[in-house]
Amino acid sequence: MAAKAGKAAAGGVPVVFMAVGDPVGAGVVESLPRPGGNVTGLSDLASNLQGSRLQLLREIAPAVSLVAVVLNPGTPYAALAYKELEAAAKVAKIELRPFEVRSAEEITPQLHATRPAGAGALVIFEDPLTLSRREEIATLASQLRLPAVYGYREFAEAGGLMSYGTDHRAQWRRGAELVDLVLKGTRPADIPVEQPTRFELVVNLKAAKDLDLAIPPTIMVRVDDVIE
Repeated sequence: MAAKAGKAAAGGVPVVFMAVGDPVGAGVVESLPRPGGNVTGLSDLASNLQGSRLQLLREIAPAVSLVAVVLNPGTPYAALAYKELEAAAKVAKIELRPFEVRSAEEITPQLHATRPAGAGALVIFEDPLTLSRREEIATLASQLRLPAVYGYREFAEAGGLMSYGTDHRAQWRRGAELVDLVLKGTRPADIPVEQPTRFELVVNLKAAKDLDLAIPPTIMVRVDDVIE
């Protein structure tokens, strides 16, 4: 992880990170309100984010009863995200089944295993591995005829059906403000790690057409960006 490596290599030099899923679990900071040491920044963690993604799938594919979750168990964020998704799925009476990918070679066979397992939709957890293979994942989801929701807009731009997650453009701007605070003398240890407050929903209409899906008006009125 870049943030952890930066912390180790900095030798006391202040570090401001961005888009880290679980900075506490990854050992980057001691806690969000009191990061400690020479590191602070912005997390991708947000309450009910996974529940919102599951709700989007329910709106676009209301008959789905089992959702496959593609995740990298080596990422601390995955455990937290899956726990939150489980809570939302329990309320929605939807069954989840995890499909673990630890390397690029596991992505294709694991995705192909989702259909025989009875999955009617996919949730793809974002991490450096899945992000680096986003075009492959989006193509496979389309071939398998499975609607999928992703965390980063880059997945939708690569052909994925829809993404809902942190507005990283807003986060980068806020990150610059934190850097300015540090340069003006504020210690990183005194700057709480911030969680996202702005989110964006991106829908790829071409992907929807390939899946013979009509995007419901309840989703279209909330869309921040449409890819055609």
